[in-house]
Amino acid sequence: MALVPLISLIALGYAFKHFHFLSEEFWRGAERLNYFILFPILLFKNLAFVSLELTNLVWVIGAMLMTILLVSCALWLAKFYFHIKPAQFGVYVQSHIRFNTYMGLALVSSLFGAYGLKIFAMMIAIAIPTVNIISLLAFAQQNHSIQNTLLAIVKNPLIIGCIVGLLFNLTGLDLATGLHDLISLLASVSLPLGLLAVGAALQFQALKLDIWRLSLNSLGRLLVVPLLAYGVTQVLALPTLESLIVLTFFALPTASAAYILTRYLKGNHQLMAGVISLQTVLFVLSFPLLMYFFKI
Repeated sequence: MALVPLISLIALGYAFKHFHFLSEEFWRGAERLNYFILFPILLFKNLAFVSLELTNLVWVIGAMLMTILLVSCALWLAKFYFHIKPAQFGVYVQSHIRFNTYMGLALVSSLFGAYGLKIFAMMIAIAIPTVNIISLLAFAQQNHSIQNTLLAIVKNPLIIGCIVGLLFNLTGLDLATGLHDLISLLASVSLPLGLLAVGAALQFQALKLDIWRLSLNSLGRLLVVPLLAYGVTQVLALPTLESLIVLTFFALPTASAAYILTRYLKGNHQLMAGVISLQTVLFVLSFPLLMYFFKI
């Protein structure tokens, strides 16, 4: 049942776009508003006002980073063995280590409540800059300016929202009631708008490109990586709840924003569009399977 609101909003977004209920200009404006304003505010809110029990979270963060590192190393070994070109390799890396934050926040909140949301907020604060930098390195041999791309990452509004939220939390300050209410209202708009935009961004025509590569990247992300992550949590002896949150984090489909970065870095953006679309659809089947198997 936790997936019903997510699936419904994504399906609505696709329907609104497919039947031209809302114009192309609306979706471009909505994505821009959410990416630069609403979603950074949501990240700020989730990090600025939580109790940061870093000692309890260090193993969760460690499990997350270890899984990202293991997956990245495995992909780099495959790159050298199979002589994969950067335009393709950048897609494969993003397919496996990036995550749809909109879906994650909505899902974790529904499944694990306020405690799970606090852990997830800390995870994404570390994961967003980490996966962006690794994704950049995956395209390193493309004809683009590394300096300009690094600057773009530093200026990334999501990273800024996480950093400002953490710094504000550490100061121990508080906001005036009116400003706090305003931030809460703006933050509450981000998730539903983001999920609608995820649906609107689906490009099913891209599924005709190369179903083998699309399927391999999708199954790797949605099944192999979550199982690896859960194995890491067991090696590190994480409690059951924290292990399931890490599993859920890595069970998410890749981020829609991966398409934007792939185009900017001259990667195979059509393949990236197909991967995003297929993973989003297959997630409806893969996550209930994981829920049943791990009793989430």
